[in-house]
Amino acid sequence: MAAQKTRNTARTPAGAGPESANEVRLVGRLSQAPEERVLPSGDALWTFRVAVGRTEAAARARQSVDALECVAWSARARRSVRSWSVGDVVEVRGALRRRFFRAGGSVASRVEVEMASGRVIRRAGTG
Repeated sequence: MAAQKTRNTARTPAGAGPESANEVRLVGRLSQAPEERVLPSGDALWTFRVAVGRTEAAARARQSVDALECVAWSARARRSVRSWSVGDVVEVRGALRRRFFRAGGSVASRVEVEMASGRVIRRAGTG
């Protein structure tokens, strides 16, 4: 019996390949308390905001921090986030996502960090 060669014909998304990466690591202060949201589909997620300080050179533009919207979809990420409080210093790892949704009869979008993992580095009010 002769061996057959198979060809992988799966399509590779544009821009994908070894030179592509979508990895985010934020370390900053929780500036908005985590809030649970239940979508019309029944899926639950947690949203929160992390304030990350800018470098001295970037802060010259009169803005010393960037406030970045984050979302926790996975069960593990949601469990981590639910115990966080405003002022906690946290580390969030994940990926940037652009999400589209309907708002007021039109389509809107937002860019947010989809959290894969996270941890509290220092609780608010503790040295």
